Amino acid sequence: MKSINWGIISTAKIGINHVIPAIRASNTGTVHAIASRDSENAGDTANQLSIPVSYGSYEELLADDSIDAIYNPLPNHLHVPWTIKAMESGKHVLCEKPIALDADEAESLLQKTREFPDLKVMEAFMYRFHPQWKEARSLLKKREIGLLQSIQSVFSYYNDDPENIRNRPNMGGGGLMDIGCYCISLSRFMFGREPDSVYGEVDIDPDFGVDRKASAILTFGDRTSTFTCSTRMQNFQRVMIFGTEGMIEIEIPFNAPADKAVNIFLTKDGKRETITFEAVDQYRLQANAFCESILNDTAVPTPLEDAVANMKVIDAIFESGKKQATVLV
Repeated sequence: MKSINWGIISTAKIGINHVIPAIRASNTGTVHAIASRDSENAGDTANQLSIPVSYGSYEELLADDSIDAIYNPLPNHLHVPWTIKAMESGKHVLCEKPIALDADEAESLLQKTREFPDLKVMEAFMYRFHPQWKEARSLLKKREIGLLQSIQSVFSYYNDDPENIRNRPNMGGGGLMDIGCYCISLSRFMFGREPDSVYGEVDIDPDFGVDRKASAILTFGDRTSTFTCSTRMQNFQRVMIFGTEGMIEIEIPFNAPADKAVNIFLTKDGKRETITFEAVDQYRLQANAFCESILNDTAVPTPLEDAVANMKVIDAIFESGKKQATVLV
């Protein structure tokens, strides 16, 4: 194979607006088919996006032998079941985050992958592929800000739509699962290790039964990462990384636009330097990296063990919020 034929499960907006265009713009992938539980919706979407084949069920798409890889952007509670079904159909899977509803379910998926050693499965944390994060890690490695001491992050938006899946607890809704997972992931990514313990404050919406705001402290030895995520606050995202001799500020850490340059700021010795990155599509970089792991039969950039570890921290924050106590990870 010189390129990967993709099948897209569902007509979710993230697929239509970001991932499908990214696969098409990649060097190594083509979008062959899309599926919906509504055949008319699948057909209309396929026509709109010039996708050759549409299916009125996910099962039909998985039965298509010409498809090599599946993109799974289904609601959170369907991530693991349909990823497993895709593997059982002989497909590689790029699955949206969070990978599962909890760490146990994520671990069950990891164990299932052992039965399919030739298939690649990866959680779709696209932000890690943006060069601004590679630069941030490089600056830390070179100790441009001295020794890393603390990270602070915020990720929020406003959504009070009762019909939205993010406000449905049975579908794995809530802010911590949807966007707090990024704050956790970046903390582990920057520190290069797992946290020892967490303390969380979780505010549950009385009507929807999902967390509308969560704040947490993650301890990494004598260092910390703190964050707040919310689905009831002003749209905002920012990451601040503090060292003994300086700091790094990431202006648009997660949803970096594909058509605009972005900046990070390095402050040291009393001076603030702007580091600019030309426009790049982090979804395309993710698609390229995943396809190349298939074509070259190499490990995926972010192994599923990382997804399990991220879920363990999410679980611990929920537990801490209920107990109002620090919880070991």
